[in-house]
Formats: sequence, C-alpha cells, structure tokens
Amino acid sequence: MITDARLVTICVARPKLVLFEGRTVQTAIFKTPVTGKIELKKLNLAGDKQADLTVHGGPDKAVYSYPLEHYEWWQEQLPGVEFEHGKFGENFTTTGLLEEDVYIGDEFSVGSAVIKAAQPRIPCYKLAVKFKRSDIIKRFLKSGRSGIYFSVVEEGELSPGDEIKFLRSDGLGIGVHAIADLFTGRSPLDTDLIERALDSQLADQMKMFIKGLRISHDSSP
Repeated sequence: MITDARLVTICVARPKLVLFEGRTVQTAIFKTPVTGKIELKKLNLAGDKQADLTVHGGPDKAVYSYPLEHYEWWQEQLPGVEFEHGKFGENFTTTGLLEEDVYIGDEFSVGSAVIKAAQPRIPCYKLAVKFKRSDIIKRFLKSGRSGIYFSVVEEGELSPGDEIKFLRSDGLGIGVHAIADLFTGRSPLDTDLIERALDSQLADQMKMFIKGLRISHDSSP
C-alpha cells in the first residue's frame, strides 16, 4: 500500500508546432512546471491541453504521472540529456508512487481532488519529438518505467508538495507494471491476469489490446 507519496511538480502545456525529422508536428508534450493552486477537471489540469485527442487525453488519460525516482536511472542511461521535471511529458512528477506499488482502480486524494489509476503509458512518437532521438520509444518500453495515467473521480484543486493519499482499491490486484509488461512482452503471457484485467477498471483502450492477446492465445495450436 502507498503510504508516503507526494506531488513534487505540476506541469502543463498547450499544443504547439515543432519541427521533427523534416516535418512539422503539433504536440503538447513540452510540459513546464507551474506554481500555486491548480484546478484539476475531469479531462485535464487548468492550462493543459492535448494535441491529438485520438490517442491522447480523454477520461482515462486525464493526468499522467511519472516517478521522480526514475530520473536518476534515465540520467545514467542518457548522460548527455538534461532531465528537468516534465521531461517525459508528465503532468505530475511524484515521489513514492511507483508502478509496481499501484494497482489499476486504486484511488488517491491529492489536494481536494480524487484520482484513479487507469493504465500505464504506452508512448507514441511524440516522446521522440521531445527527446529529439528516435530510439527513446524502444528504450522507454524496454525500461519498464511506464508512469501511470489517472482518471479524475472528483475534481478539485492541488498544489506542488501536496501529499498523495491512498484511499481505496478495487481488490483485484492488477498492477500497473503487470499491464505494461503484458503489452511490451516483458513477462510471459498470463491467462489468469488477462481475465482479471478484463474484469478490472482498466481503461477500455487497454482492454481492447488485452482481448486481442486472449484471442491470439485461444487460437494458437
């Protein structure tokens, strides 16, 4: 159970046009820290927007958090890269909120808001835009350091430094890291996990992928 988690930094951004590999793309991944109280609504933080709503945003991706604990590891892997908070496009840079300790459906209070763990992050090419290197997608998936997408159960206000308090679980014990490992193939196919995941509060987008795994497994000789 999470007992000592904290919101270190809140980062937001609005979409902007950037040049990447000879083409212009629109992205809101260039998050920057903000101070003071920030309002968290059902779909995003005040001052934050998503560029492509077909793959970003929505109720199950209202807030993306990334553990500060991972930053040191990444700095060792990529010593020439500057790792300021928000580097991974996260809204929340946190401590004490690791993927292996958080389960799908877990609810937390932060400030006066309540958030719920919905899914791990599977990055699109926009992460490569942020890092200015095409190998970061493969590195990110291989690392097992996915970060966590949250939905918003109750809107409210929050500030950097707020405690993140565990409230309740759905009792199914579907770890965020376990879902990420299923997606990336880092762990063997677990049919029991698949069935429990389909009964959980996992985001519908992820459930579609999990159903595909089950169909593939059932049809294999």
